[in-house]
Amino acid sequence: MLILCTAWSANHAGEPLEFPIGQRQLFLDDRDIERIENVRRAMHQPVKRGAVIKPELAWETALQVRCAPVWDPRQKLFKIWMVTSTPVPGVGATTYAQSEDGITWTKPILRQWEYEGSLENNFVCPAPKLQWPANAILNVVYHPDAADPNRRFKGFLGANRRQPMVSPDGIRWKVLETAPLPSNDESNLSYDKTTRTFIATLKTGGPHGRAHAIATSSDFESWTKPRLFFSADDLDQELGLKHIAARFADARLQQPVANDPSRYNVDVYNIGVFRYESMVIGLAAMYHATGPSADGTNTDGFHLVQLAAGRDLKTLHRLGDRKTFIGPSPVGDGAFDLTQILPPSDAVVHGDELWFYYTGLKYRSRPENPDPDVGAICLAVLRRDGFISFDAADSEGIVQTRPFVVPGGKLHVNADVPNGQLIVELLGSDGKVVGRSTPIKRDHPDAEVQFGHSHAELAGKVASLQFRLMNGSIYSYWFE
Repeated sequence: MLILCTAWSANHAGEPLEFPIGQRQLFLDDRDIERIENVRRAMHQPVKRGAVIKPELAWETALQVRCAPVWDPRQKLFKIWMVTSTPVPGVGATTYAQSEDGITWTKPILRQWEYEGSLENNFVCPAPKLQWPANAILNVVYHPDAADPNRRFKGFLGANRRQPMVSPDGIRWKVLETAPLPSNDESNLSYDKTTRTFIATLKTGGPHGRAHAIATSSDFESWTKPRLFFSADDLDQELGLKHIAARFADARLQQPVANDPSRYNVDVYNIGVFRYESMVIGLAAMYHATGPSADGTNTDGFHLVQLAAGRDLKTLHRLGDRKTFIGPSPVGDGAFDLTQILPPSDAVVHGDELWFYYTGLKYRSRPENPDPDVGAICLAVLRRDGFISFDAADSEGIVQTRPFVVPGGKLHVNADVPNGQLIVELLGSDGKVVGRSTPIKRDHPDAEVQFGHSHAELAGKVASLQFRLMNGSIYSYWFE
């Protein structure tokens, strides 16, 4: 499914752009664009694959995730950490699962934390006496650049504060003697390999309720002071009224229990922020409050995940005119993501796809006769680089880049032209065509552009690219 959208402009100077070798250039903003003609931008939603990790063991009623699975190259396993609710009220902790393919997951017995008098479970806890919420392991990342192999995994301990800790394998943890990061019950963590920076988003207050601050670190011990980073605004409140009305009008969807217009509000429940190629991506769970909770201590409502992006960690801009990137599944098909949808901290690059492992919860306030299993880890899949495309129809469209310094290596594009063609032209500093590719047809997530002759003589010189597109989409380009 695609959503037509506009782009935001990133300020840039007149100097030629520099494209790092191998870094894919996406079309999420206009920073790299000199001219567009007869094309339109489209935002694409990932395709849902359903719940991949469900509550199946005696101590599981709901599974949630606040991190992305990490790939451990030594053990050749995906690893994931899940916030796990149990049948015992008020008792919960974090469980661990692993997988060879990211689809079929096993839950090994770890014998670290006692539940109902037994250690035969997959709970992971650095201190056996810790209880919820102090025992929560919400956020974990893999640190491939770690000099100390005992610190290759890094994470936060605690649901009401974030205490840094490290591990050699993601199972045996050591809590660091450093100051905790302030946060309420939501946070996310990612690692930017390009800048070697740890990025934490921390729940705080904003102009419309929940918002998120950001803090960064280069060593996982000393952190910048958290600053307000992403919050809801007046436009969110205006759009939220339409989303709430549409929700109550759609009988296919799980309905909130409460409906009190005086309590309608939209805020940012959670946001995952991570580096992806040339961009910083944000996946924001926008919470739509529809009324008070049954006990009056909170609110009932639902989440819609929106897509945002930026060039740095200063500001993120909404994409797709704030349309929904991941929304609810209908009732009746066995889905878990009926009401609460919480995004991961990062995307998993899996071949020519991006895999998003997110939390799906059936209810916010439980209705009469609720299902006993209420939360699972769900998977949605997007084409690699597939957030935004430039699309053209029967008439030829043109996308021309700003001048850039030509790096070495061959040019590649990610394009889908099932019934048309894409021709790429190299323009010299005078704007004249100095190279024209053979036509690219069909679907190519990674197509090498063939110019018919080498363009190596342009390396180090200033040039532009001109994409001439008919009946197709282009997602990204990069130099090998």
